[in-house]
Order: sequence, then structure tokens, then C-alpha cells
Amino acid sequence: MALRTALRRSIDRSVFLGDAKYQSTFAAKDYIDPDWETAKPYKSIPTPKVLKFYKEFSKGGRYDNLNVTELYTRWREDYGDLIRIKGMLGRSDIIVSYRPEDFEKVFRTEGAWPIRRSAETLSYYREKVRPEVFGELSGLLTTQGETWQNVRTLVNPTMMQPRIERLYVDKVDTLAREFLAIVAELRDEKNELPANFDQWLNRWSLETTGLLAMDTRLGVLSADQTAHNSSILSLVRNIFDLIYQIEYQSLLWKYFKTSKFKLLMKEFDNLTDLIMAKIDEAVQRFEKTPMVEGNQSVLEKLLKLNKRVAVVMAFDMLIAGIDTTSSSVVGILYCLAKSPEKQAKLREELRRIIPHRDSPLTPDSVRNLPYLRACIKEGLRLHQPTPANVRKVGHNIVLQGYRVPKHTEVVMASLALHHDEKHFPLPKTFLPERWLAGGVAAGVPSAKDAHPFIYLPFGFGARSCVGKRLAQMEMEIIVARLVRRFEIGWNQGELKMKMTLTNTPLVPLQFELNDVID
Repeated sequence: MALRTALRRSIDRSVFLGDAKYQSTFAAKDYIDPDWETAKPYKSIPTPKVLKFYKEFSKGGRYDNLNVTELYTRWREDYGDLIRIKGMLGRSDIIVSYRPEDFEKVFRTEGAWPIRRSAETLSYYREKVRPEVFGELSGLLTTQGETWQNVRTLVNPTMMQPRIERLYVDKVDTLAREFLAIVAELRDEKNELPANFDQWLNRWSLETTGLLAMDTRLGVLSADQTAHNSSILSLVRNIFDLIYQIEYQSLLWKYFKTSKFKLLMKEFDNLTDLIMAKIDEAVQRFEKTPMVEGNQSVLEKLLKLNKRVAVVMAFDMLIAGIDTTSSSVVGILYCLAKSPEKQAKLREELRRIIPHRDSPLTPDSVRNLPYLRACIKEGLRLHQPTPANVRKVGHNIVLQGYRVPKHTEVVMASLALHHDEKHFPLPKTFLPERWLAGGVAAGVPSAKDAHPFIYLPFGFGARSCVGKRLAQMEMEIIVARLVRRFEIGWNQGELKMKMTLTNTPLVPLQFELNDVID
């Protein structure tokens, strides 16, 4: 009870994201859960029988052909709010929790050095294949403990500062307008986009991330693709697919180097060489035309720290940022297309800031778009690109009366709770107003009534998403531009997603785009 009381006092504090100085509520190494001695054993946590559990994924089974939200919801129906999924073939157990009080406890007790599942193949590559490039700075995606903290401490002052958006709004907006010009030409005679529009969103995201990470244009945002530009696209796509196939579908690479593993190492090499070449080009530009301190780009600031830091962060941003951003935009556009009255309300807000469709966006004008931000939050509630936050617990803790030993991996199934009436009334309804004081005053259920540890699309604490500010800016600008220029419609069936490294569309993204009269 003492811990529960302390945790509830902490809820009233704002959910704090991204500061390297953040210390979890219980960071002390000698912390002991007061309920540990009386808790039930770890192995008594409800556990599916392995063969029966995996059989349900086969054709006709209870888990066959479910999207990720439906899958997590079905697990909850079958086994309750706490599940132990036994590890197989060298994998460790996984605990799945559906209670926000558990989420908070895991985060609050994770300690100064939170442990999150890393990309093991990427870690192997950096440490074993190219140590001359990466050295001890293996990156935020692959390191733990003090090594991770050292990297995060180096990059936080650059990546997490509030004024970072001011440096990039104009450049990202320019890219967005280029993208819209291409999109307008992609439409067919019914003003519908091609089935592969998700690939075009990936191009936009890759081009934008290249600008943010390497201060350069990659040239992939063009209808006329050269062999070089196409190879960049396929390179990044291959890396995503191979990581998923090798790390999540098989562990054979740990025992012998499979052909797919060797291909992934080669693709990592190709991406590393590309990044280093682009950074070398940028270094020459900076030497010829140095910028004053306040106008220096992310890359220029990181280069002042260490070239390895710049290479690592560019690599991590390309790996972590492209699919998550484009997947988020897909979900938001779908919600707006299915809710024309909300879309019209957003367009009215945008008209005040963007009186003509080509009027420039500025840092100040982007800040003055509360309904846009509410639409993005609500879109992420319904279609978050990842279904859960995952941590290895930092201490022996008790969840729902059961012991969970230190370093056990806990999956906090937040997306399932986003669709739960208990936490978000009218859970299937797209209601941006739930995030606004004015909407709540008009009788809309408030998102603030939900437990503060349910909705954490960028994570929590010291290990939250380091690129949060840039990702939010990208989404705000591209959604603003699309809604200001087009009335967005959807004439297809329900948007279905499949889970790989992120949620990706299973259906053609044939949005209907009709020009808005300026």
C-alpha cells in the first residue's frame, strides 16, 4: 500500500518526457517492493499452454487474421489483465499487462538506466563488423546502462530543445509542398490516389528524415527516379524487412550466419557508407559557410561534439523515424477522411493560419493550431504505429499480486486500452475535442480523465523518443498542408494494419483528394 500511495501522489505531476536528467521515482539500487514477500510466485501468472497458444494463430484459430489491436484485445479476453507468454527457442518470457497502474509502476521503478529491447542485429553490426566507425558510441537503439546514458546525455541538448522546430519549419514545409505537388499528379480520373500511396509517404518521410539527420536532400521525393535514388529507397526498405524477419521470426542467426543475416550486414554497410558520404559533404559545406550558433542545424551541432555521434544519430533516425512517422500519418488521414465534419473544422482553423494554400508556415503559426494537434493526438490514440511500450523491469516488483523478477520483459499493451470504453468513452469515435478544454466544456468526454500512463505514444522518462519534437513537427506540417489543399475522402473498406516493426497498411491507400477552392 505504501508504494501505491506514493505512486498515486506522482500521478498529479505532469508526464515528463525526454530529459536526460529525469530520475524515476524509485531509482535507488536498493529499492525493494513492499509487497514482494506476500506476492504470488512468478510462475503462477496466468500462462497459455504453448502449443494451444500458437495453434490459435493458424488458419481458423482465434488469433487468425486479427489486426494488432484485435489480437491484444483477444488475448485479454482469453487470459485476463496479466499474462505470461513462455519463451521458446532461446527467447525469454514476456509479461503482457493491460493495467495502467502496472505501466506506471514499471516506468517509475525502472531506475536511472532504463532497459529496453534493442535491435540485436544492429548492435552486432556496430560492435563486431564496423567498430572502427562506431567505437563505443553504438547508439541509442542498441545500448543499455551507462553506455546508453553517455550517448543520450550528449545528444539531448540538441535533440530535445524546444527551439529545434524553429530551425526546420521552413525546410520541412518546403518538402511538404513539393510532396503535395507530386500527390496532386498521382490522382486518377476519380481523384483517387494509387494503391501504393504508402510508398510515396515513405519517400516523403525518408526525404524529410534525411534533411533533419544529415542536412541534405536524398532526392527520393521525385516522380522521376534515378537508379541511385531508387537504390536508397530499396536499401532502407530492405533493412526494415530483414530486421523483422531475422529478429522476430527466427533466431537462427545467433547460431550460424544465415544468408539473410549476411545480406542485412551488407545493407547496414551500404547505409553506413551512404551516411558517412553525406556527412562528409555536409562538413565541407559547413567549413565553407559556417552558421552562427543559433542557426546551426542538428548535424552541425552534433559534429561539434563528435563525428561518430553524428553518424550514429543519422543512422538511428533513419531506422527509427521513417516507418513510424508515415504509419502515424496514414492513421491520422484515415480518421479525418472518415470524419468529414472534423476535417472541415480543422480546415477552418488552418485557413486562419494559411489564408491561401501556398501561404508559408512559420514556427509561430504552427504553434497556433490547437485543433490540429488535437486531431493528431486522437489519430494516434486510434492508430498508434506501435501497439505497446516495452521495458525490462529495473527491480523485483509486484504486478497485480504476482512477483515479476528484475530484468523480466514487460509489454504494456497501451493501444488495447486506447480502444477501451473504461478509459476512453466512445472509444471507436474520432473525437479531437476530447483533448481540448473547450470540447470538454461542451460535453465531450475528456482525455484527461484517462490514466496518464495509458497514452504515451513517445514513451516516458529518460528513454522516451529522442526525436519526439521533430516527429511532431513533421506530422503537424504534412497533415496541415494536405487538409488545407484537399478534401480527403475514403471509399475503401476499414483500414487494416499488419504488425512488423511498426503497424503498416494491409489495404490500398486510395484516398480521394478533391481540390479545396482557395
